Amino acid sequence: MDQCNECGFTYDLGGATEAGPSIRAGAEEYATLLRRTDPAVTTRPAPTVWSPLEYGCHLRDVLLVQRERVLHARRTQQPAPAPEPMGRDERVEHDGYADQNPADVARQLTDAAQLFAHVLSRLGRADWERTLVYNYPEPTVRSLRWVAVHTLHEVRHHLLDASRHLSSNLP
Repeated sequence: MDQCNECGFTYDLGGATEAGPSIRAGAEEYATLLRRTDPAVTTRPAPTVWSPLEYGCHLRDVLLVQRERVLHARRTQQPAPAPEPMGRDERVEHDGYADQNPADVARQLTDAAQLFAHVLSRLGRADWERTLVYNYPEPTVRSLRWVAVHTLHEVRHHLLDASRHLSSNLP
C-alpha cells in the first residue's frame, strides 16, 4: 500500500467502494472552511502556495474531472483509455481561482463531491477493476478502485492543508 509522507493517508484499495461517502463528508468540511469570513481563506501563505480558496477550486475541478474519467473508463471499449490531463496548474490562472467567491466555490465543491460519489455508487464489481491511464505525476495504468481512493486522498490532503493555514492565522 502506498502512503502519503506528508499527510499520512494510506492508499487502501480495499476501501474504494466506501470512498464516496467519505469524499462527500470531506468536501462538506472543506466547504465549511470556505464559508468562514476570514481573509486567510483568500490569502496565499507563500507566493507559490495556493490559498484555501484556490485549493477549494482545485478540489472542485478534481472531483469533476475524476467523475468524467470514471465515466470515460466505463463507456470505452479500450482496456486503459488515456484521458486528457486536467491542466492542474494552468487552471489556477485560466479559471481565475483567486477571484472566485468562496461561498460559490463551497457550494460547487459539495455539488461536485455529490456528483462524483453518485458515479462511484453505480460501479459494479467488474467496473472497479476497469483501468485508465492516470497522468499525474507520470502516466501510469490505474484501476477505478485506485482513482476513487486517490480522490479521497486529494480531499483529505487539501483539507489538512487548508485547516493548517487557517488555524495558523487565528488571532
